[in-house]
Amino acid sequence: MAILNLFSDSGLASTLLFLSIVAIMGMMLAKIQVFGIKLGIAGVLFSGLIVGHFGAIPDPTMLRFVKEFGLILFVYSIGLEVGPRFIASLRNNGFTINLLASGIVLLGAVTAAILKVIFNLRIDAVVGMLCGAVTNTPSLGAAQQIIEEQGTGNVETTSMAYAVAYPLGIVGIILVMILIRVFFKIKVDKEAQSYTDELAGVSGQLDSVKLKVLNGALVGKSFEHLFSVLEGQFALSRVQRDGQFFIPKNKDLLKANDILYGVSSQQYFSSLEIVVGDLTLSEEVEVSGSLGMEHVLFTNKRLAGKTIKQIGLSKKYPVNITRIYRAGMSILPTEHDSVEFGDTVRIVGERKRLDEAADYLGNSTEELSHPNIVPLFLGIFFGVLLGSIPILFPGLPAPAKLGLAGGPLIVAIFLGHSGRIGKLNFFMTPGANLFVRELGIVLFLGAVGLGAGSKFIATIVNGGYMWVLYGVIITIVPLLIVTIIARFLKINYLTICGMVAGAMTDPPALEYANSLSNVQAQSTAYATVYPLSMFLRVLSAQLLVLLLM
Repeated sequence: MAILNLFSDSGLASTLLFLSIVAIMGMMLAKIQVFGIKLGIAGVLFSGLIVGHFGAIPDPTMLRFVKEFGLILFVYSIGLEVGPRFIASLRNNGFTINLLASGIVLLGAVTAAILKVIFNLRIDAVVGMLCGAVTNTPSLGAAQQIIEEQGTGNVETTSMAYAVAYPLGIVGIILVMILIRVFFKIKVDKEAQSYTDELAGVSGQLDSVKLKVLNGALVGKSFEHLFSVLEGQFALSRVQRDGQFFIPKNKDLLKANDILYGVSSQQYFSSLEIVVGDLTLSEEVEVSGSLGMEHVLFTNKRLAGKTIKQIGLSKKYPVNITRIYRAGMSILPTEHDSVEFGDTVRIVGERKRLDEAADYLGNSTEELSHPNIVPLFLGIFFGVLLGSIPILFPGLPAPAKLGLAGGPLIVAIFLGHSGRIGKLNFFMTPGANLFVRELGIVLFLGAVGLGAGSKFIATIVNGGYMWVLYGVIITIVPLLIVTIIARFLKINYLTICGMVAGAMTDPPALEYANSLSNVQAQSTAYATVYPLSMFLRVLSAQLLVLLLM
């Protein structure tokens, strides 16, 4: 009997049971495919609504904590993942997609205002529909605060309008992604390849090349001179002379017809041919003879964050670092590039000395597997502090805030980009990052569903079905307008999907977008527009209440 009481109680243990049931059901629903479409992680939300509808009574305080903490974990892990690519993305098309995302936010608020005027709707219901249709919980909290302070409505009405509009808000976002793909006859594989090719021009996708020394001005010069001339354009792995391979020292001299093997980016090919001589692409072949090649995990914490010159690998061993792999990017190394904890580096050199060089760099999977718990919570700590800072604007009765989602995301992007503060490393392994992200989104959606489930059906039956319709309009109309414009601007489809998910601050939509392809276009676009979109969502919800009350 005591066990059965857990399912009718609203205590801590009962709430944990309900959340577990919702998570299990949700992940099972996520795998169901209808007409080629899966609910994905949104299945957790629907399972929460079902469990809540059939009588689950979770503890409200605990449910709120779980929801907010889950959201923090999700956005923090996203920020750490995309941080290394964030600055490059801003240089590339970040301004354009932020402008488009801001357009989605503005059009959503305008659409809600038009619906309020045409159908003479209550402002507390309209702002709830807006927040639900754009799947933004922080804006709901901001709107409820203004409603309470100004006495312009009932915050419970706002919550119910939010809950009613939220599910189809998620579906509407995904539907727009599908409609755009069908309308423009988009091939996802081609878009993924196009993004990869575009990224190559920004981050330097590398090709194996070989250069034949034909420039007489180089003959007799030292390799140290060659390295200074070609710095940032070419990374030497080995030299072939008279049929023999060797790793040159700085003071060794170049000879005519030396063949230099290494890596470069296509943008430098013309320059290399002028400075050195004939250039041809080289197949990725195994380094043979007395030379060898190895991929090494950089786990030496004492050296982490130092430049290749400071590490001094080539001075200690007849070995060169020819590539750095970081967060899905292949980096052409120069002596001024730093190597971070968790990077993978390719080293080429004398085969008998490779193991020594690898040990010097760390190459410890055990060291890599240790969780960075302190940096994780330190990052969340500063993220929550940032999100709590009030930002004052003229005319607003209450200051706007980035909130518990925007603050941790911005901090995580910064930490992901920099990698460290002093000696404190913020690296998170891909497996750990994925676990934190999945756990966070399941907790968040499960809590949202449980909280809204008890009154969800009743609200729809008693006239709330019209809120569903209004919410769908608020979701789809702005998205269709802006995504069509974005496609005409020839923005990559996967980038558009990530931009849409970020503008709607919608993790399930991002999960769906990520399922389309394993490139990073979606997550990068999401994180690029998310901070500004989150701020504008909170601000627009407050302004809507103040201007239309």
